[in-house]
Amino acid sequence: MPANSAGVTHHFDLVLAGGGLANGLIALRLAELRPDLKVAIVEAGPTIGGDHTWSSFGLDINEEQRRWTQPLFAHRWDCYSVRFPRHARTLNVGYGSSNSDMLAAAVARALPPEHIITGVPVVALSPTSVTLADQRVLTCSAVIDGRGQKKTGTLDLRWQKFLGQEVELAQDHGLAGPIIMDATVPQADGYRFVYTLPYGPRHVLIEDTYFSDGRDLAPELLRRHIADYAQVQGWQITRVIREEAGILPLAIGGDIGAFLDEGTPGVARVGLAAGLFHPVTGYSFPDAVRMADMVAGLPSFDAATIHRACRDHAVRVWNSRGMYRILNRMLFLAAQDEERRTILERFYEHPDDLVGRLYAADNRWNDWPKVFSGRPPIPPLRALGTLVKYELGIR
Repeated sequence: MPANSAGVTHHFDLVLAGGGLANGLIALRLAELRPDLKVAIVEAGPTIGGDHTWSSFGLDINEEQRRWTQPLFAHRWDCYSVRFPRHARTLNVGYGSSNSDMLAAAVARALPPEHIITGVPVVALSPTSVTLADQRVLTCSAVIDGRGQKKTGTLDLRWQKFLGQEVELAQDHGLAGPIIMDATVPQADGYRFVYTLPYGPRHVLIEDTYFSDGRDLAPELLRRHIADYAQVQGWQITRVIREEAGILPLAIGGDIGAFLDEGTPGVARVGLAAGLFHPVTGYSFPDAVRMADMVAGLPSFDAATIHRACRDHAVRVWNSRGMYRILNRMLFLAAQDEERRTILERFYEHPDDLVGRLYAADNRWNDWPKVFSGRPPIPPLRALGTLVKYELGIR
């Protein structure tokens, strides 16, 4: 949109405030299913999607969703591995990786250039308008807010935090697929593991990752950990291609209705702004795909309809995942020292299909007795006491 358009009002059917994953996918799905709609997307940063990597497991989305999201995937693998002190295994479940560049390119193909606004923050929202920092006003039939999760006191959260480096190696790494958890590394700051995606024979992403109680991140320390890990693997890093860091929410409790009410009244919220992420892993790609499908299938696109549908969807998803939050309470509140690693290690002793369903948040109540069966990784009385105290509000 021309820079000299400050102060001018522009009208659209739908304005997507925030150009991250959730709104980017909504833009793509609407372009395919509702090309009659005039959709704009606004991002405060310089590019749509920022600078991120998003991954998902093979069972996370269905065949139709795999079809329409295919242009976003930079890499796919037929299997992935995990490593723990007492066992390692490869799971014959697909895994895929997307990134911001792929999302930005797809959105650029789907929307007219003048409908993609970057580098300008949103300063005000209403259900039918978006005001930008350069004084442009975008009016519309409805606004969707996908600007990420803000600080909140209504959800009880812990954090997955990481720093990753995409690197070039002097020799082939020898990996057949991703290692999504190498927990053989020394434990610190909660549960620590290294996450590795092999993009090419000598091209790999290495992330030092933590399931932690706090949000603090020490970039220099994590960079040293990555260098140390590469050395232990026998890899010589010749070049750091890019680096990314993130702090993702993991849920142990909270009031989803109150959380959604923290937004602008009458404005639909999506993505992390709607609490839509896997409670245990922090993965957000599958939820963003499902939300995009839901929005694109609505019978009308007025503000009230979209707000009600997005809110109902977010509440329904949150309420369906109570057992995952109980698992997180065990992990973050009941477990001590290296018991967090033991909980995850025991989880990976289950069959591939059970692991896949739980990662996909495909809730089947008969799965949960299997998850909690066997020799408990933490003393049962301590675990039960922790859960009771949490329900009573004793922290």
